[in-house]
Amino acid sequence: MKSMTGYGRATATLGGMTLTVQVSSVNRKVLDISLSLPGDWDALEPEVREAIRSIAARGKVHLRAELSGRALTGEAGAAADDRAAAWDETAIAATLGQLRELAHAQSIPFTPTADLLWRIASAQEQSAPAISIEDPLTQDIIMATIDDALRAFAAMRAKEGEALLVDFLGRLEQMQRLVEAIARRAPEVPIAHREQLLRRLAESGLDLDPEEERVLKEIALFADRCDITEELTRLRSHLEQFTALLRSEGEIGRKAEFILQEIGREVNTIGAKANDLEIARQVIELKNELDRLREQIANVE
Repeated sequence: MKSMTGYGRATATLGGMTLTVQVSSVNRKVLDISLSLPGDWDALEPEVREAIRSIAARGKVHLRAELSGRALTGEAGAAADDRAAAWDETAIAATLGQLRELAHAQSIPFTPTADLLWRIASAQEQSAPAISIEDPLTQDIIMATIDDALRAFAAMRAKEGEALLVDFLGRLEQMQRLVEAIARRAPEVPIAHREQLLRRLAESGLDLDPEEERVLKEIALFADRCDITEELTRLRSHLEQFTALLRSEGEIGRKAEFILQEIGREVNTIGAKANDLEIARQVIELKNELDRLREQIANVE
């Protein structure tokens, strides 16, 4: 079982620049893929979409790939050198000159600061030229990085799915206990009704024989109306199906939602037919657990 929410990230060096790929997803009834790639990488979209489809069946999945102006390095000193090398000092100086002229024209004092230099250099870095994907080796690096991000994304969805599974199984065990408690109580309901009916007849002073046909018919009709044997059988079956589905592979969200609807239908019928305070309390607990399952199943692929 997998969650529909997840995140994955991967980086690589590409043409002296840093390629960063990020994948994230949120809940959605169908698979909705959105891509944000550098402008001249459109040719890769079909392959990227297919890679996403291979690991996700539902959810709104967004993949973003971007290039920054310097490559990652293992040593802090080397990284600083790469950063300096990536900045065009001439272009920075030209930008400062333009800002100085603009400030003078507007009669505004202009004093460059370290923060201003950093902003100009960072803006220059972010506007680094795009890398063409015509080279097969470049395409291989890009797709390998995307695959790494997707693997991390899939691993997170699987880990969250495991946590959801533990929660589901715990709630299902509680529901099964409630169902068995109802099953034990159900045969006692007609007996309690018979005793209550006979007591009321005695208290009312009516001279009726407990074995009279009218009395027996009333008791029989009540027993038939409150019989929940079939509902309990179907409810047990639905709970077993739901448990087995949670342990299965692939997409389970839609089928799980359908089974929960059927469970809710049987629980409502039991509550309406039982006509017993103790069963009514257990039905309320069943509905509480069912609502929690419905909330959580919205997160499952």
